Amino acid sequence: MSASPSEPTPVTVREATYSLLRAFGLTTVFGNPGSTELPMFRDFPRDFRYVLGLQESIVVAMADGFAQTRAAASLVNLHSAIGVGHALGSIFTAFRNQTPLVITAGQQARSILPFEPFLYSEQAANLPRPYVKWSCEPARAEDVPAAIARAYYAAMQAPRGPTFVSVPVDDWDRLCTALAPREPSAAIAGDPALLARAAAALNAARHPLIVVGASVARDGAWDETIALAERHQAPVWVSPRSARNSFPERHRLFAGFLPPDRAGIVARLRGADFILVLGAPVFTYHVEGHGPHIPAGASLVQLTDDPAAAAWAPVGLSIITNLKLGVGALLQSAPPPPQRLPPPEPARARRQAPDRLTETYLMQQIAALRPAGSIVVEEAPSSRQAMQDHLPMLEADSFHTCASGGLGHGLPAAVGVALGRPDRKVIGLIGDGSSMYSIQALWTAAELGLPVAFIIVNNRSYKALVEFGQHFKLTDLPGTQLPHLDFCGLARAQGVAAVLVERCEELDAALERAFAATQPMLVEVQVALP
Repeated sequence: MSASPSEPTPVTVREATYSLLRAFGLTTVFGNPGSTELPMFRDFPRDFRYVLGLQESIVVAMADGFAQTRAAASLVNLHSAIGVGHALGSIFTAFRNQTPLVITAGQQARSILPFEPFLYSEQAANLPRPYVKWSCEPARAEDVPAAIARAYYAAMQAPRGPTFVSVPVDDWDRLCTALAPREPSAAIAGDPALLARAAAALNAARHPLIVVGASVARDGAWDETIALAERHQAPVWVSPRSARNSFPERHRLFAGFLPPDRAGIVARLRGADFILVLGAPVFTYHVEGHGPHIPAGASLVQLTDDPAAAAWAPVGLSIITNLKLGVGALLQSAPPPPQRLPPPEPARARRQAPDRLTETYLMQQIAALRPAGSIVVEEAPSSRQAMQDHLPMLEADSFHTCASGGLGHGLPAAVGVALGRPDRKVIGLIGDGSSMYSIQALWTAAELGLPVAFIIVNNRSYKALVEFGQHFKLTDLPGTQLPHLDFCGLARAQGVAAVLVERCEELDAALERAFAATQPMLVEVQVALP
């Protein structure tokens, strides 16, 4: 029976879903296909593209980088329970990164679910929890488009993050009514009265300082934060383990990076009477600590887009707001303070002579030779101090790393960033141990012809783990040595050009070649051991 003139014409669930995805701008699908997903791709629209990753965790990390650099959601397609299981580490990282992802996964046909069929997912909606903002397996096939829409709106609502929809394989060909898209929710502006209090406290402070976190970058508040720091002559620290760059790291007011331990933070903030935390938790700790969270005599105000971070902050006043709007309100509300003397500029690291190929020398030369406007995607934990000292991030949106501490994100995230920003050179700065969690991402870079410069810092070990072992007074750790890995061989086997650097005099030419390349290239740098 045909529909009456007053009723909308039925369409398939697949057609209704693709229409929504197109309206949301989700026309790139990151996936690794399985049998329970195949009907989704019947008559795959020509204006969509499928980005293949060779393992599900790589798929999610690529989508994460793509979404972050575009400040918009990405679409991921996974395979039932096992695919979601493979991807969970990267889903956890996306959750910590506050990256908006719409993740779909296949499910076996509804008619055989009571019989626990092969490749089905038991309690599919619960599998990725608690590291998705919202999760659902729709009760009816007709409800799939509405679930996809809600997943998108939830992913894009601050604090942004991944969402999940499980779709039975036989749903895609069922009929339903098309669903009209709507705009996602707008950015949240902070309470004007609370922001006025914060502005007055900042204005009255004798020795204010600012701590910046990743949400400054996510919310596009780079210029406003610089203006606020300059107005108040306030030193600016980077919050512990921040995953984005939120302030130019050679600015005269840049103070450095806070460590992830309580006593270290208090020591570095000592002397301040007012602490303004922008877009970061108060605070991210990595080791056990006791005592106060901020120096004696100081007060604290936090501006955050994350109500959960506001709820557990142990001290101060927390204001929930979009950072661009919140910092903008502080600039508008606070009159210029009395002239303060600028703080002394911190000492900068000395240049290293080309006598040993250390990680320090490597970072220095990357900084000297990188193209203007390049983006660094980093996952080299043991080299992070050298990077912070010798490879400063000077421009907005020029740095990405992993907020979760899990390994395997950086290399595929660099591929996603390159997809999202084809106008900028992407430098994947990856440790040898980290790269082996997701080395297959090189294949996707080669297949897509993405001109990423992959730089592998090869110290032949899980050096960060060895260094952290000192905290527990461990001197002999098993399972931390990584001899005999051939990263150039691994790259060439996947279609990526590669060069090995073992001496200082070989480094500059290799970096210049990788930075100028129009295809992906890997530079394996065997750094000197202590």
